[in-house]
Amino acid sequence: QVQLVASGGGLVQPGGSLRLSCAVAGSIFSGHTMAWYRQAPGKPREFVARITATAGTAYADSVKGRFSISRDNAKNTVYLQMNSLKPEDTAVYYCNNFGGSLPWGQGTQVTVSS
Repeated sequence: QVQLVASGGGLVQPGGSLRLSCAVAGSIFSGHTMAWYRQAPGKPREFVARITATAGTAYADSVKGRFSISRDNAKNTVYLQMNSLKPEDTAVYYCNNFGGSLPWGQGTQVTVSS
């Protein structure tokens, strides 16, 4: 049974930074492209960033240049470094494989507000 446990969210002022982590329990991590998604209130879930098994990355235009995705295959963990945060980044952040076919975890709330 695969479990995705996201953590690291919180309340931060505009311009601040947060680092999210997602621990992946199960044997599927190392060979898979992993991704971060987010869902703001009243909006559909959207793609944020992805990282391939060989550390190739891609980002949504809205976060390019501000967010950075990375992974540690030894720890079965994927990270999202978020800098220069804006109020519009406020959302629940989730990790999943690219395509979102694994069971969704609980996510972690990120609130950007002064």
